[in-house]
Amino acid sequence: MKVGSRLETLLTQGEFVATAELGPPKSADLELIKKKAAILRGYADAVNITDNQTAIVRVSSIAAGKISLDEGLEPIIQMTCRDRNRLAMQADILGAHVFGLKNLLCLSGDHQSFGNHPQAKNVYDLDSIQLAQMVKNMRDEKVFQCGDEIKNTKKSEVIEPRMFVGVAANPFADPFEFRVIRLAKKIKAGADFVQTQCIFDLPKFKEWMKMVVDRGLHEKVYLLAGVMPVKSYRVLQYMKKNVAGMSIPDELIDRMKGAEDPKAEGVKICIELIQQVREIEGIRGVHIMAVEWEAIVPSIVQEAGLYPRPQIQ
Repeated sequence: MKVGSRLETLLTQGEFVATAELGPPKSADLELIKKKAAILRGYADAVNITDNQTAIVRVSSIAAGKISLDEGLEPIIQMTCRDRNRLAMQADILGAHVFGLKNLLCLSGDHQSFGNHPQAKNVYDLDSIQLAQMVKNMRDEKVFQCGDEIKNTKKSEVIEPRMFVGVAANPFADPFEFRVIRLAKKIKAGADFVQTQCIFDLPKFKEWMKMVVDRGLHEKVYLLAGVMPVKSYRVLQYMKKNVAGMSIPDELIDRMKGAEDPKAEGVKICIELIQQVREIEGIRGVHIMAVEWEAIVPSIVQEAGLYPRPQIQ
């Protein structure tokens, strides 16, 4: 194994993993992070700690990740290219390693115009593919992005940050036929695992996965299918209209619109999708994106037949 994180170990064992998300608060509220961690503990093999999600200021992903680790979770630290140049990225990667954090998800990041500081300057010194390559080289080649060796200055021993490298993939964005090519680039750059955009259009996702399998990419990386429980049909309508790269069938919106209990129906749809993607060749787990709805994750995991979670052998 490359890192020995719980996530990597379970995937190496051949287990079907379940990951979730923990959104840090928009204030320095330590107790809220602990409360969310208590909800997810025992129901997710690893938990994404989001990084200023939707471009809104929150507790840093590394700080929230360290608290989550102390609370018994396996964090996956998200890092966006939007907010940092390569100096800050590498400093934060070293810092995350010092705190005992072992998983990192490389992301572009939502554009700042969507958040609460629309006048902020984005950075994008590196893109997400270059970030994945940099993290891999820090781990495997023991060098910084500039080529300098990573050393302990007193003993001249190499002390490299060891991260299990994750990336995101959107199977639905246009041009559709190039999405698998972009995935291949991320794998070549150094991705160890992939979490996909949330799936609502199952036939289109199956079509994408067929291209992934035809290229043999499923044998080079661990693929986790993204799913999202929604609370109302208006959420689906909004995402279909306003979120780039989303594919949401009208019949799914109609189903939610006609439901007596939309929240229950949204959870039911999520569970159905988990059960269906589990049968697709090449899928090694699911990523449950219950945005600011962490409390529903235990029910989804249980009702989808994913509980109890596997143990490290």
